[in-house]
Amino acid sequence: MRHDGLISVLYSSTATAAFDERELEALLAQCRASNADAGVTGMLLYRAGRFFQVLEGRESVVRPLVERIALDGRHHDMRVLVDSPIEAREFAEWTMGYERIEAPTDAAPSGFRDTFADLENSADPSAALRAAHELSLWFRVRAHRSQ
Repeated sequence: MRHDGLISVLYSSTATAAFDERELEALLAQCRASNADAGVTGMLLYRAGRFFQVLEGRESVVRPLVERIALDGRHHDMRVLVDSPIEAREFAEWTMGYERIEAPTDAAPSGFRDTFADLENSADPSAALRAAHELSLWFRVRAHRSQ
């Protein structure tokens, strides 16, 4: 029998074609509506043609969702970086949190992550999990500041 506790799945992928602001807004509206109905929460980052998404919810809902996402022709090279049970949601208040990330104009400080390449090429799944926690904190701080 399949366990139906909470899980978190974090993946990265490459857009088949660059998304403009209108296309991203349509994608987010679609995700938010279906996620709200299904009890799925998470966040989506898009930068320079790359997606990085965290989905969390009941295993019986998230697993089929990840399978459908993998078949979506709007992206390719999907790599699941983390797939693990969780005790509590990191993004409980978001059916799909999103933050537009602009390309930096200055050199990045030492230790700054501006791509996901280090996560995608890491054999250590805990690196991706730590990055997801860092992103969760970043989202929360930004959301709090904008209130």
